[in-house]
Amino acid sequence: MWQNLSLRGRINLLLALLLALGLAVNIGRQVAEAGPRVQAEDQSVIRLAREFIEMIVADLNEAPDPEARLNQIARDLSRLRHVSIALRDEAGRPLTTPRTDADDDTRGPPAWFVSLVHPEQTAVSVPVSIHGKPGSLLITAHPDDEIAEIWDAIVTQLEVGSAIALALFFLMMTVVGRALAPLRSLAEAMGKLEGGHYEARVTPGGAPELAAICTKLNHLAATLHEAVEDKRRLAERAVSLQDIERKEIARELHDEFGPYLFSLRAHASALAKQADGRVPSTEAVRKHGSAMLEQINALQQFNRRVLERLRPVGLAELGLRQALESLSRLWRESHPDVAIETVISPSLGATGETADLTIYRIVQEALTNVFRHAGATSVNVVIEPAEQMANDGRFCARVRVSDNGRGMEPGQKLGFGLVGMRERILALGGTLNVVSGAGGLTVEALVPTAAA
Repeated sequence: MWQNLSLRGRINLLLALLLALGLAVNIGRQVAEAGPRVQAEDQSVIRLAREFIEMIVADLNEAPDPEARLNQIARDLSRLRHVSIALRDEAGRPLTTPRTDADDDTRGPPAWFVSLVHPEQTAVSVPVSIHGKPGSLLITAHPDDEIAEIWDAIVTQLEVGSAIALALFFLMMTVVGRALAPLRSLAEAMGKLEGGHYEARVTPGGAPELAAICTKLNHLAATLHEAVEDKRRLAERAVSLQDIERKEIARELHDEFGPYLFSLRAHASALAKQADGRVPSTEAVRKHGSAMLEQINALQQFNRRVLERLRPVGLAELGLRQALESLSRLWRESHPDVAIETVISPSLGATGETADLTIYRIVQEALTNVFRHAGATSVNVVIEPAEQMANDGRFCARVRVSDNGRGMEPGQKLGFGLVGMRERILALGGTLNVVSGAGGLTVEALVPTAAA
């Protein structure tokens, strides 16, 4: 049953148990103290009554009629409320009628309570002698008033304590209910988040701890909403970049392949005409053959460029180091006036096929931007293990490409190449930052590797 109770129900149940326990402890303390109080009252009353009787009967023999005087004393003392005094003869038989309780009609404490706090009556016998005739006065304590007073105090304490406990319980129920009210809003907001409604928010309220949880949940919802939007934008960008890449490849195929194929067709047709003639011209055949070889060589170079864009040639066969050295060598040959320094840390280790391709593309894109826009004379490429790790626990490789060119203009946006590269790295769990300053441009990326 405890597991099925809500947090509010558990707190209210604990409060009710604590209040009931406190009230029970207080009532139990009063009941435990009732017995000693009644016993002390008995002893006090009997001691006073005994001293009073001994003082009265001291000169009893000097009275004109001692027996009548003794009977009168017994009748007078029987009217006392806290004690009863009975005259007895030598054999212990009562000589006076026992006292009748005048408060039988009043409502007193229950019998079980009287038996609990005063199980046995306290009685003391005071011997008296009249002209040598022995007798006694039996003093019996009747602490009914004290017991009734204690019982009334317990009943009053129970009633007042119960009223106070109920008031405190309902007050605490109200306070706890208001303090835990944000939990319902939190549950509703979490249900909306689970359903994909990331715009759901919770108004912070209640205790400071709950208000902090509400704030954190709102921040989480905003982060999730932003992550979903980034994912959507990334998907749109991926589709857009694919379309752009396909358009560029289609344009290059149309602009490059088309003319080359048309030229080859023309030369092949000319050669066919030469073959149909009775005396083919050797010079014409050589001319058309040389032209066809040039066109085929150009087609091979164009095909190599297209394949390089689609997949770096030799990356899987030679490895990342050799592929990057080959890439740097090609750029040095085409731009001998720019110094390119490539440093790959020996402690980098194996990074995995996906990370190798990503690192290669980062360096390729960064070098392309340097030679197209930067006007730099020096480029440094550094690839090394990174100290920080990815969110999933994988190690990261740090790729840094810096130049001493003109950098980016204020407010200038990144090109499609770097934007696509950033989104690709984000999809892998890494980061890419571009920092531009007076000393040039620096592209730095953290690429998660296959090692964990």
